[in-house]
Amino acid sequence: MTDVFVAPDIDWIALLPLIIVFVGGLVGVLVEGFAGRGSRYAVQVPLSVATLVLAFVALVVLGPDRQGRTADAVLVLDGPALLLQGIILVLSLLGLMVMAERLGGQQPDTFTQAGSLVPGSPEESQAARLGATTTEVFPLTLMSVGGMMLFVAANDLLLLFIALEVLSLPLYILAGLARRRRLLSQEASLKYFLLGSFSSAFFLFGAVLIYGYAGSMRFDQIALAISSNVGMDGLLVPGVLLVAVGLLFKVGAVPFHAWTPDVYQGAPTPVTGFMAACTKVAAFGAMLRVFYVAVEGVRTEWQPIIAAVATLSMVVGALMAIVQTDVKRILAYSSVAHAGFILVGLVSMDQAGISSTIFYLATYGFMTIPAFAIVALVRSSGTEASQVGQWAGLGRRAPWLAAAFTFLMLAFTGIPLTSGFTGKFAVFSAAISQGWAWLAVVGVLASAVTVLHLLQARRGDVAR
Repeated sequence: MTDVFVAPDIDWIALLPLIIVFVGGLVGVLVEGFAGRGSRYAVQVPLSVATLVLAFVALVVLGPDRQGRTADAVLVLDGPALLLQGIILVLSLLGLMVMAERLGGQQPDTFTQAGSLVPGSPEESQAARLGATTTEVFPLTLMSVGGMMLFVAANDLLLLFIALEVLSLPLYILAGLARRRRLLSQEASLKYFLLGSFSSAFFLFGAVLIYGYAGSMRFDQIALAISSNVGMDGLLVPGVLLVAVGLLFKVGAVPFHAWTPDVYQGAPTPVTGFMAACTKVAAFGAMLRVFYVAVEGVRTEWQPIIAAVATLSMVVGALMAIVQTDVKRILAYSSVAHAGFILVGLVSMDQAGISSTIFYLATYGFMTIPAFAIVALVRSSGTEASQVGQWAGLGRRAPWLAAAFTFLMLAFTGIPLTSGFTGKFAVFSAAISQGWAWLAVVGVLASAVTVLHLLQARRGDVAR
């Protein structure tokens, strides 16, 4: 008796937003191959913007009426997945517009003309004379966005891994395309790729262990096996923790954060903003589904470990941020601390935890991309001013820019009447209601450290 292959039932209409993004990315690749150098930028930017807008419209119009499982239940398009996909699309559109900004004339100032060439080589000079551009950043961004949208809707560990690689591979390339400080950018790209490969290996090893335990990689089947107490518990908990390593790497949580400051500093600044905001939304969306759906039955095993990771992330991120001299590294360690804050909401394991985590992700994203956009605008001798000392006197030279960045820093620290305060209040409240009050205390103290440092730095700037 031979097995008969049964094609899965796929709701193509429900997948239309995903399809639009991936098709837009593929069309962008064709533009790179067939359009002339002078016309690529003029084609790629409207194409990318139209792709994201059209995908968002399709998501809003079709999504609510097409909720459910599809593709043999390996994809789930429920309320949280649709909301997270919408946030990713909006933040990606904002990040794409920052990437498209030209500060240096005809060429995009942020990106090199030829990322594959040796910095300062004759070949690079020739590419610049010929008018080469790096407009491939736009289809690469769209492919990464598609992977992120798939990541938050995956209901299967294998599909989750595929989505992880689809969203990550374009980011590895984008991180190495900085026009200035090229060697630092290429080092960031290589470090991100190597450490990302290690984290993917951990993820795969964990997925295999969970498959050995449950006999399936689908989240509902894993949850059913846990509730049925099928035995082989020695495979389950190590598998869950190894999968968590792969996901915690993407959000930059301690101790899996070593790549974060170097990659944030070396990558082109608009790419850093896009990566910091959108990758966190996608990775935490996947973590919510894994921990709340697949392995909720063993929460007592992994909750203390995630709580410890949250504590380390908040403390290390806050303390390391105050000793940095590079603005992008300050924001990188701030990102590490915020990963800890968001993990506080995830640990609470209730409906309030889900809603507060998603709200925090949205507020953090809308703070992060503008912050990095301002970093790209602040100039010293015609180049990006990344050192803190170069920002002295910015309030006199560009008062509106300084005021905007100050407001964003206040929001990052969680000052009342800002979105950052509302997000932290939401996740801390969810944690307290579930008996994790000590996590909220650690979070408040970590926020207080950053506030005191911000006030001290502000007084020093005024004095100068």
